[in-house]
Amino acid sequence: MRRIHSFSHHVDAKIKALVQQGHYQEALESYSQELIFPKNTSRFTFPSLLKACACLSNFRYGGTLHCTITKMGLHFDPYIITSLVRMYVKCGSLSIAVKLFDKMSQCEVLGQDVALWNSIIDGFFKSGFFEEGMVQFRRMQVLNVKPDDYTLCIFLGICNNFLGGSYGKVIHGYVVRNMFDDDPFVITAMIDMYSNSGRPMDAWNVFEKLGNKYSIAVWNVMINGFCENGYWRNGLHLYSLAKSEGLEFGSTTFSSVLTACSQGEAVDFGRQLHCDVVKTSFESDHYVSTSLLTFYSKCGFVEDAERVFYLARDREVGIWNSMISAYVKCGCANDALYTYTQMRCRKVAPDSFTISNALIACGMIESYYLGTMMHGELTKMPVHDFVAVQSALLTMYSRLGSLKDAHRVFSKMREKDVVAWGSMLSGYCENKKFEEALYLYKTMKSEGVKPDSNVLASAIIACVGHGDAKLGYCIHGLAIKEGVDLDAFTGSTLIEFYSKCGQPEMAKKAFSNVLQKNLVLWNSLMSCYSENGLPDVSISLLPQILLDGLYLDSISITTVLAAVSQMAALRKGKTIHGYHTRFLLRKEIQVENALIDMYIKCGCFTYAQRVFEKMSKRDVVAWNTMIAGYGSHGECQKAIDLFLEMRSSGTAPDEITFLSLISSCNHNGFVDDGLNLFRLMREHEIEPKMEHYINIVDLLGRAGCLNDACEFIENMAIQPDRGVWLSLLSACRVHRNVELGELAANNLIKMELEKGSNYVQLLNLYVEAGLKEKAANLRTLMRQKGLSKLPGCSWIEVKNKVDIFFSGDSSSPGTVKIYETLVCLRNSMKRTECNDEYIGTIFEVG
Repeated sequence: MRRIHSFSHHVDAKIKALVQQGHYQEALESYSQELIFPKNTSRFTFPSLLKACACLSNFRYGGTLHCTITKMGLHFDPYIITSLVRMYVKCGSLSIAVKLFDKMSQCEVLGQDVALWNSIIDGFFKSGFFEEGMVQFRRMQVLNVKPDDYTLCIFLGICNNFLGGSYGKVIHGYVVRNMFDDDPFVITAMIDMYSNSGRPMDAWNVFEKLGNKYSIAVWNVMINGFCENGYWRNGLHLYSLAKSEGLEFGSTTFSSVLTACSQGEAVDFGRQLHCDVVKTSFESDHYVSTSLLTFYSKCGFVEDAERVFYLARDREVGIWNSMISAYVKCGCANDALYTYTQMRCRKVAPDSFTISNALIACGMIESYYLGTMMHGELTKMPVHDFVAVQSALLTMYSRLGSLKDAHRVFSKMREKDVVAWGSMLSGYCENKKFEEALYLYKTMKSEGVKPDSNVLASAIIACVGHGDAKLGYCIHGLAIKEGVDLDAFTGSTLIEFYSKCGQPEMAKKAFSNVLQKNLVLWNSLMSCYSENGLPDVSISLLPQILLDGLYLDSISITTVLAAVSQMAALRKGKTIHGYHTRFLLRKEIQVENALIDMYIKCGCFTYAQRVFEKMSKRDVVAWNTMIAGYGSHGECQKAIDLFLEMRSSGTAPDEITFLSLISSCNHNGFVDDGLNLFRLMREHEIEPKMEHYINIVDLLGRAGCLNDACEFIENMAIQPDRGVWLSLLSACRVHRNVELGELAANNLIKMELEKGSNYVQLLNLYVEAGLKEKAANLRTLMRQKGLSKLPGCSWIEVKNKVDIFFSGDSSSPGTVKIYETLVCLRNSMKRTECNDEYIGTIFEVG
């Protein structure tokens, strides 16, 4: 008999250990296979077995255990009854759980057991029956059953979803009055409640007042709270404090802090944290390795992410997903699909997240065949009906330009959540179907679907594309109302919208409203200022970005170099080039192209040549920029020779190539070469645009071939615009051809009656040709219409500062000094002239 009891105790300990380790199926099988089942089972084993049934949602086995418990007379054991109620709740049988609870709560002993009340209240809340849960809580109070720490944790968990934040304050007061404020479980739940309701400072106050801070769970939830609310720096500081306190970290801590590093792209801190992970032997932990991989991929360090992936011992679906997602985010679609194939070969079952990323990768490489094949395989998988997977299908077909397939998937979806609507809306925008996108947005609103930040961002993009500024303002108002204007993604889209509308002040306001400013947001604002004629403001943002702890990427460098090019501020351009070289940023082709363009526009052609010669790979933009540079520096023959080199390298020219070449021939008088290049466009199947026609007219006009220019205009394949007639009129002025000049001017004035510069060009022609009467009549007409010409401007960079001067303007702070210098120069020139005359007289006399 003693041997049986000893054996029974051994089995009980084994089952309990298996459940604690999460091996629930093995625990149930171990129980079923024992010869002593179920007669000599200890009552301490049943809670573990019921927990295994709950975790596996195994209702049948749980029901069998319930019968065994009843036969053995253990159905009044409070611990077992509580476990039974929880098991039925988790298995989705709330009605059975309620019946069991009602029957047992009538027993005087069980009716006073707070754990039993907690189990049914928690069951109601988790099943969404909040009112019924509150009824049970009131019954519990009537029976004088005092809430314990678990009761408080249950209520704190539903504050944001049901009770509201104000009720959380009430519970907080109860916690303080009843001296629960040193219980780590209650404090953890309270910090979590405040963090989830967007009140991280209240959560911090709770944390600070906690006397016993030796529970790492409290630190973890506070770090998570900071991250959820965008205070990633505070999260990193808290980790450093915990480290100095000598606390023992677990996988949850490392995962939370790595999430904070990912949010702020805190590369140095993340690498130091990686060292801590290795020192504490957590690099093999599944959650930590996945978090490390995600951190490196978000910061753009794919090679480091790959290293973490290949060093991971047990590659579960989570880490495979992270690696595939990392490749997708970095644009390495082929690597993502290869990793997906490897995963399938190793018999790792993909989930909805895996499939979604694989479908996005198919869209990125524009493989319709591979995408449809994967769609076919997907129909056989249980994840086919998942909304996330169907949304990924929408995204894939949209990227492939197959909107019919995308709409077919969308129309067949049983449940369309906001993500599905967003995917379809984004698809229309990507394919420039802006009108359809706005119609879909209005349909979504009419069906009562609440838009999220992605949907609103797509709707704003559609407004930009469709030119519907009024609707864009309305959507901005809705974004403010819903609070999504605080989101960085929505903020960057709003900046782009106001940039296109020519309202940089509103773009700045949209920027200021965003709580957590990332690099994408800063880049959008820099681009907005640059595109709206404020390059100096755009450049001034660079120090602010660096002070914000962010590292510049290729888009930042390219954007600011474009602003530098506008100002021809060579010193600032060199500084940015130095930053790019010093921090060993990857040599991306768009940055090198921007550097070439900047140096050419700043007049430093030698540096532009150096950058071009050192390029490992040259795209059509690089060739075009250099060809245009040679042309602008009067080296037309070199531009043509570079064009021939470009063709021999296998790079196909585009319309901009020919525009640069013809423009170069125009400014250097290479008439025959320019005409031959214009004809050569047809051989490359490039249709000439208005700019090409304008340059040919100007080329012929400068050479004095005015009749040929006029004939060329008559034979144009498209209707000539203002630029064509203006080029002809300018040539007529130079060569004093009044007849053709009047023809060109009349066409100009017909197009733009109220533009003063058109009249000025004709007026100058009359004056230069000596036609005073016609000039006087035209002046009178201009005066009657109130027309004038906009003043020209020029600028100069002196001591790292750019000064702009307008013709006839005296508003510059250095105006007095400038005119004083001019007077001095004029007097000096007069003296020199007098001296020259005197010396000339001496030589004549001599």
